[in-house]
Amino acid sequence: MRCCCSVAAVRTHHLFTFSLSISSTRRLLSKSPAAAAASYSSNAILTLAVDPHRPLSFLYGPSLRGGRVPEPQSSPPDSEADDDGGGGSSFDRASFSRVYDVAALRVPAEECSALERRLRGHLLNWPRVRNVARVPGDDVDPEIRRMLRDAEGDGGSRLNSLAARADGRPDDEKMALSPVLYREKLVKEFNFRGFLKFRNLAKMSRPKKKKLKSKDGVDGVTKSIGKNDFAVIEVIEGDEEEGEDLSGLLGDDFKGLRWRGPTRLLLLDQRHAKKPVAELPEAVKAALNYDPHQSKPLAFELVQCQLTLSYDYWQMSELLEALLPDGMTIPTGFETVGHIAHLNLRDEHQSYKKLIAQVVLDKNKPKIQTVVNKTDAIQNDYRTMQLEVLAGNHSLVTTVVENGIRFQVDLGTVYWNSKLATERQRLIDSFASSDIVCDVFSGVGPIAISAAKKVKYVFANDLNPNAVEYLERNIVLNRLERKVEVFNMDGRRFIIALFANQHPYSITQVVMNLPNDAVEFLDAFRGIVRKKPRPGCSPPKIHVYGFSKAQNPEYDFHERINMALCEEVVDLEMHKVRLVAPGKWMLCASFVLPQVAASEAQTVSTNR
Repeated sequence: MRCCCSVAAVRTHHLFTFSLSISSTRRLLSKSPAAAAASYSSNAILTLAVDPHRPLSFLYGPSLRGGRVPEPQSSPPDSEADDDGGGGSSFDRASFSRVYDVAALRVPAEECSALERRLRGHLLNWPRVRNVARVPGDDVDPEIRRMLRDAEGDGGSRLNSLAARADGRPDDEKMALSPVLYREKLVKEFNFRGFLKFRNLAKMSRPKKKKLKSKDGVDGVTKSIGKNDFAVIEVIEGDEEEGEDLSGLLGDDFKGLRWRGPTRLLLLDQRHAKKPVAELPEAVKAALNYDPHQSKPLAFELVQCQLTLSYDYWQMSELLEALLPDGMTIPTGFETVGHIAHLNLRDEHQSYKKLIAQVVLDKNKPKIQTVVNKTDAIQNDYRTMQLEVLAGNHSLVTTVVENGIRFQVDLGTVYWNSKLATERQRLIDSFASSDIVCDVFSGVGPIAISAAKKVKYVFANDLNPNAVEYLERNIVLNRLERKVEVFNMDGRRFIIALFANQHPYSITQVVMNLPNDAVEFLDAFRGIVRKKPRPGCSPPKIHVYGFSKAQNPEYDFHERINMALCEEVVDLEMHKVRLVAPGKWMLCASFVLPQVAASEAQTVSTNR
């Protein structure tokens, strides 16, 4: 049975309302009286009561609103609070640690993989937390293994058996290896072709992981992903066994520990915490061959653990939802420009802007090193943004890699928009290798330099002298000095001068990427033909960008183009680029310059 569900949830004090579109669900809805009443309709509206203190985004896995705060340490905790001069940017990261009670099975290491597959549905299965934890002290220290392997003389001959066991080898070399040991032997001795020996292959493929120090007298387990240690398991209670522990031999640090061979912890679902073996699900007991009437001790041990999740575990949205007041919109995204995160915060976020920026910086290191916010709309001729540095270093000079091409950008003095990368690539894909491109508003060169990799030649222009400076740097950076010619002129003067000094039809493609004003410069193309064109030549194809808030944005933009050229453009390709604001579209119109408009005299304009 298929069930199509579209969910729309509103955070309230008591209820969440879900709108469900259900087909063929009579048997499903008949399980409850309320659902049965709604089953007579193909579209059912169900109202489900959900804990108001548990947001919809936290219905699965751990939550900052669940668990408990760990007990404070004897020494003052390192809050890692960053003070950027006030404004609410400082907060205690240690306060976001949460402790959860979980049960775990201590099983032999060689049986761990098989049991994990069989018990998958009954394991913890939390996001970013592995179900298997390594127990410190169960494995022989690598340094001791090295000493046993390197032992020589009379003492070395006596330790051959112990060294073989420490390395995972059988005592007698004639004994058949288990499949696991045989695989490890092949990994250590052969490469992917099967005949070369790499002595350090195992060491290179298993780098050492950074481990957190456990408390005294507590069996601690650290699990990490990458360079961030965010989850720590502490065994607090286990089944008691007869016999002496290892404290008399190895010291008080090993009090309560007994050698069982290499073991692992399988973390069970949280609902099984603090339950005895007899109360575990039947599937778990069947997989472990549990028999309550059996006198023989089991091969596994049920232990009670504490799972501590630190600040590094939580996602950015979870932290912001806990930090910001109830009812405030949670910022969900930002634009990335090199190492800079560019935010567009609303007015309601201004009192918490530095706190939001610090969370964004923490959760996106080391890629993000600076967080900025746009304080005002683009209103100047240079298209530069008024930016405020909220967190991180104050350098706005960065390097952006787009489609394999490097660009140096200074966001404080030039314009850059990473959201247009797909549109730029779409435009460049339409060019041919024989094209000659004219970029009227090139900026730092995202279109001009990318096109120069493909086309025959490029003329690039921009009014902003800072943008021209970075354009020249980027041309040298990408080794395209012979294919790009740079100008620093007003757009209209550039069009007139470029077509007046050479044959007008030598340029085949014209790009006008200035959405706010580009249409006003189209009148510069009127009268660019000074003489009869040569046979085989055709007018250039113009790609002009613009904004429209009309109900029919394509028609509105088309009419503005016709008015600017004083000519009806017939064959025009219209492409919706993106919705920049509610009801405001950015569009790209591509058309071949009409022959009549190119031949007529240019009208006098007061525009720049």
